[in-house]
Amino acid sequence: QVQLVDSGGGLVQAGGSLRLSCAASGSIFSINVMGWYRQAPGKQRELVAHISSYGSTNYADSVKGRFTISRDNAKNTVHLQMNSLKPEDTAVYYCNADIRDYRGYVHDSWGQGTQVTVSS
Repeated sequence: QVQLVDSGGGLVQAGGSLRLSCAASGSIFSINVMGWYRQAPGKQRELVAHISSYGSTNYADSVKGRFTISRDNAKNTVHLQMNSLKPEDTAVYYCNADIRDYRGYVHDSWGQGTQVTVSS
């Protein structure tokens, strides 16, 4: 069994910063891609950013230059530094990871979500 726990959301004024964190635990053999998604009210869940096990990153156009994703492979963690936040960044943010366990199964794992609210 594997688990993701994400944290770090909150209420911030426009132009402010937040740092989200996500930790994977359980029977982890390896983790491939880790990433962050978000879902605003009435909208579909969308990719924010993801990072490969080698550190290759990809960002949604709407967050390029403002958000930075990073990971610590030794600690099985991924972080999202969010700067210059805008009201349209308001959403529930979910951590996601492709985790291979010791039996060889690959789990498409999700965190429970953390609320980010940006006031204008």
